[in-house]
Parts: sequence; structure tokens; C-alpha cells
Amino acid sequence: MNSIVLNIALPLLVAFLLPLIHASSRIAARITGPLVLMVMMWSAVIVFKALEYPVSIALGGFLPPVGVSFHLDQLALLMATIIPLLMLLLWPYQYEQNLREQTVLLLLAAASSGLALSGDLFNIYVFYELISVASFGLAAANRQASSFAAAFRYLLISGLGTVLALTGIALIYTQTGTLNLAQLGLLSSRLDNPLGLSAFALILLGIGVKAEIFPLNGWVAEVYSTASTRTSALLAGLVSKLAVLAIVRILVVAYDDSEAGLMLLVFGVLGIIWGEFSAWRAQDLKRMFAYSSIGQLGMILLAFSIPGEAGMFAGIAMMLHHLVVKPALFLLTEKWNHGTDSLRGAARLSPLAAALFVLFALSLIGVPPLPGFWAKMLLMSGLVGMDTSVYYIALAVLMIATVVEAQYLIRIAVTLYSASDRSSELRLASNTGVMSLFAVVLLSALLTLTPLGSKLYHIAAESSNRALYIRTTFNVNPTPVLEHKNATQEASL
Repeated sequence: MNSIVLNIALPLLVAFLLPLIHASSRIAARITGPLVLMVMMWSAVIVFKALEYPVSIALGGFLPPVGVSFHLDQLALLMATIIPLLMLLLWPYQYEQNLREQTVLLLLAAASSGLALSGDLFNIYVFYELISVASFGLAAANRQASSFAAAFRYLLISGLGTVLALTGIALIYTQTGTLNLAQLGLLSSRLDNPLGLSAFALILLGIGVKAEIFPLNGWVAEVYSTASTRTSALLAGLVSKLAVLAIVRILVVAYDDSEAGLMLLVFGVLGIIWGEFSAWRAQDLKRMFAYSSIGQLGMILLAFSIPGEAGMFAGIAMMLHHLVVKPALFLLTEKWNHGTDSLRGAARLSPLAAALFVLFALSLIGVPPLPGFWAKMLLMSGLVGMDTSVYYIALAVLMIATVVEAQYLIRIAVTLYSASDRSSELRLASNTGVMSLFAVVLLSALLTLTPLGSKLYHIAAESSNRALYIRTTFNVNPTPVLEHKNATQEASL
């Protein structure tokens, strides 16, 4: 199990050594990054297969809550596997001289793995900041004036988020005297007060900068529309999900059965409204997909605001679906980054790309029997199951937003297949090979829906069990402390 630490140490080390490798051999430097990502994926898969129950790793021999701890469960290892896989698909293979971008990507891989595996707030904050540094570099990687301006705005907003998150963490420490998540779970009663909820709100807003939470998502459209398509795909597909995962971990372990979940609900609803209606008004594909990503992240937050296994199940399903669909849609914009009206007749030049767009758009809308339909059904079922007015309002917002989403995505599909004499001015859509791989993943999920759903439900049940998380870390039975857990959950331990 300790081999999973390689997923952090190896890419971090190679990121610093890559300039020296490049100075000795450009060929070696070109293949080093993909090889490191392959080793990371192999390491994560081996541990994932060997894992029978959650495991806590105490680095350096210092037991928690004093030492640094990693929490290995199926959700964390799933993300640790997806991180190098997605980065392999989006790696800049064709740019031999782009050493800086490759170095930053390795730094992003290390920080992302650390964030997925961390078991205490201090390390979550550290790895989150490393992700921020890597994201700034990627946002400005194409070295254009517009990219520098967007990256600088991103830096300022992210800096504000850092201050908010650090303040929230400091408040939690003053209330509990610890930053270890499992111990925070044991002391959660100390956070069930206005000051503790304020700390969660600050962390939610701070980390939520990367999760595209309203109102700190003003950077999204500018960065996604000026950065390279690979960077937009990584930020929307991967980094935003890791930020959501960090927020959900804190919510489940430290704030279970409190009003903190309602904060996710409120910010989720605001994100849906802002994102979907802004996407409806957008006049070019990249901005449309950027605003759409805000709306989709709002739906994911909405799912995770539902307490228990139902919310976790819906949230994981929505998160994984968005992780597949959104990067594929951003890849489409590499040659189609025009005003929407100028895309008339594009399907004649790139029929495969147009067909893939229709597939991903229909799944994003939630047309049966595509995976997006089942993910949204889980979300709607969870909202109805809460049987309270605030969740019914959220359900109404979700349904209205789905209609708006369908309108602008179908509008683009109709435009692509419309006849136009100007289609010769368009360039062929590239990256159709990688887009096709995403389509294969989407269709494979449809064909294996039953076993996949069963596996995801098991992951959701494990991830939503706070008592199990605490027991894994301290190897004790926490049920006397966790009186709110029912007898069934206690027996499952």
C-alpha cells in the first residue's frame, strides 16, 4: 500500500529533473513525462485491486493526528487512477520543445494525487496551493497577451480564495486543536456552532475557486477561452473535480448532520442558474462550454448536498460523467473556436467530430439511455427523497436549467449540420482520436451500466461512512462518540 506514495514523490521529483534530462537528451525528456504517468497509473491500479477495505498510511512513522496521514479508500484510489490516465490522453506529445508545460503538468499530477489521498486539512491546503501554482502556469502557457491577462485575474481570485480557505482552517484549529480529518470527526460537536459553520463556509468559498463555485468563478470564461484546449480540458475535467472532492471529504467527516450541507445546496443552485443562462447567451463554443461547466459543477454540488449514500452516489456519478464529457467537448474547440453562427456546415468537413459532439451533448442534457440520463435520474431521485421544500426548489431549478441546456446545445448541433457556402473557411476539427476514446468510455459505461452502478454505489457507501473513516485512521471503534449514527451503520463496521 505504501507504494502509492510514488504517485506524489515521483512526478514531483521528475518535474525538477526534467530540465536536466532535456539538456542531456531531448528524446529522453520527451518520453519521460508519459513514462512517469504510466508508472503512476500502474501503481494506483495495483493498490486499487489489492484494497479490500480502507487503509490509513502514516508517513514517517508518526501516527495521526500528529503525523501526516493518507487515507486510501476506493474513491481516493479511483481518482488517483484517473489523474494520470486523463493527463496521458491530454499530454502535449506533438510539442517537443514545450519543456515548461510538461514540467508544470508533472507538478499538477503530483499535487492532484496528493489532494486526492490526503487525510488532514494541512496537506489538503498544501496540495491545493501546488495545484494553483501549476494551474497558473498552464493558463498562461501559450504566452499570448490575452492568456497573461486571464491568468493574472485567475491568480488574484485564487489568492482571495487562499486567504478565505486558510482563515477557515485556522478557525477550525482554534475550535478543535487539530487538523486531522478523522480527529475532526471525533470532535465534530465542537464545529456544530455558528463559528464552525463559518469556517466551513470560508473553506467552501476558498477551495471552491477551483470548483467553479459562484460567485468566485469569474475567472472561468476568460481562462478557458484563452488557454489551450488541453489546459481547458484539464481544468474543467480534473482540477474542478478534485476541489469538489476535498470539500466533500471535509463535509462528510467533520460536518456530518449539520447545516453545512445546505451551503452546498445554495451555492449549487446559484452556480446552476448563473452557468446555464450564461452559456445560453454565449456566442462562441469555448465560452459556452466554460459557462456550461459552471452549471454542471453546480449540479454536482447539488448532488453532494444530499446527505448519506444517495447523495454520494449521485454526486460521484455526476462527477465521473462530467469528467468524461467536458474534456471531450473542449477538445472540439481547437479548430472550431469561432462564433456559433460561423459553424454552419462544419459537419460536412468533420462528420466524425460533429457526430461526437451530438453524442456528448445528448448525454450532457440527459437523454435516455445515455449515462448522463442515469446520473441526472440519481440526482433527481435524491432531491425528491429529501421531501423538503428547499430540495423541491432545487429540483425545479435543475429541471429548468436542463431545458436551457438542451436549447443551446441542440442549437449548436443544428448549426453544425446546416447548409452553408462558408464551410470551406472552417478548418477540420482535430483531436478526434482522443475524442473518440472518450466516446468509447461513455458508450462502455452504457453497456456495463448494472455492474458499474453497483460498483459506484459500493464506493459511495464507503465514502459516506464517517465512522468507517475514523476507525480506519485510529483503528478504534468510534461508535460511542458518534451517537448520531444508526445501529445499521454501526453494525456495518
